[in-house]
Amino acid sequence: MGHPKNFQLPTSRRAVLAMGAAGLVAASLPTARAGNLDGMQSTASTYGGGTLPGGVRSRMIQGVNGLDVHILEGGYESPGRPLALLLHGFPDLAYGWRHLIPKLADAGYHVVAPDLRGFGRTTGWVNGFDTPLAPFSLLNMTRDALGLVSALGYRQTAMLVGHDFGSPVAAFCALARPDVFNSVVLMSAPFPGAPAFPFNTADSQIAPVQPTNESLKLAAALAALDPPRVSYLQYLSSRAANNDMWHPPEGLHAFLRAFFYVKSGDWSGNKPHRLKARTATEFAQMPTYYVMELGKTMPQTVAPFQPSAAEILASKWLTEAELAVYTDEYGRTGFQGALQTYRVYSDPGLNAELRLFSGRTIDVPSLFIGGTKDWATYSAPGSLELMKSKATTRMGDIELIEGAGHWIQQEQPGPLSSLLLAFMKDVGGANRTAG
Repeated sequence: MGHPKNFQLPTSRRAVLAMGAAGLVAASLPTARAGNLDGMQSTASTYGGGTLPGGVRSRMIQGVNGLDVHILEGGYESPGRPLALLLHGFPDLAYGWRHLIPKLADAGYHVVAPDLRGFGRTTGWVNGFDTPLAPFSLLNMTRDALGLVSALGYRQTAMLVGHDFGSPVAAFCALARPDVFNSVVLMSAPFPGAPAFPFNTADSQIAPVQPTNESLKLAAALAALDPPRVSYLQYLSSRAANNDMWHPPEGLHAFLRAFFYVKSGDWSGNKPHRLKARTATEFAQMPTYYVMELGKTMPQTVAPFQPSAAEILASKWLTEAELAVYTDEYGRTGFQGALQTYRVYSDPGLNAELRLFSGRTIDVPSLFIGGTKDWATYSAPGSLELMKSKATTRMGDIELIEGAGHWIQQEQPGPLSSLLLAFMKDVGGANRTAG
């Protein structure tokens, strides 16, 4: 596979997108009521504190695979528009798509971004470390997406986009139900394929190496470094992580500001590159928010990178008022529901469930989009190559948006929308309507 290319939109595509644009629409900002969550009840309020763009509304969809799902949506005024479904990651929310939703709605789509199971104002899940993990499995979250599409009155999506943890959810949507999710865009997190059964081992005298054993060896090797290190995945799966991040000494707002900043294109320390192998010394090249110093919490890890007052003021993609939405939402729910999405990866039973798709590929048109300053593209060595060569059969170019960090849809919504609309023009997604 060649090197990923930085984003440049051909002039012809710009013209195509311009011709496809519809007029902007305005709408009032309705209220959204968060349901009871582990004994907590929020009062009705206008979602987003006045920060939602015009034409974007907040509402609840009842009875979706056992959930009441909170969504943000745009382009809802005109029936029959093709559906664009946007799936967020950690510690994001549907709110993270707020800059992109109007751009896609303006191009003629009905755009829906849900708070995923465990996040935000979506209710119907149990909030606690000791709750069963099965409801948070990748396949059940795939069912959540399928149920939402059906509840909205669609037989298929025209556009499916998944960012961060939303990327593997979107990948399994396309893997399991290509009739419904007949194209897919993966962002930031490459999809290396479903866990596979060992192949052609019947006559071998050597037992196949189990992925769990490899993970344990890597964890031990990281702990043996000087200074000792630990993967952020291992930390975020721990019992302590929720309280560490929910109640940090510097306050939740300051922690979230540092976390969003250090993983963005604004932080000068983000200079990602391919790692040669899954070894401790290679992993240690990543910033500490990926390979943490053992014994430190995530707030302690990112605190030294707290942006200055001037840098915060310059952050047009995440203003203080916008960050306050995240602070309010996570201040109410905590992080445990969101952190379950990391714990499912180390659960043997849930990984065994995914082997139902052993050897199966994503055969619908697909696209990967990252940022040139986003380490997530390379944080799992070999995944990018496996995605292109084995996990998909109709993947286009690997697109990296210049200057974007991890929060692509917030940092660079303009270039991102251009890429998405050009891709959908190529695959004919604009012709898929409701019903």
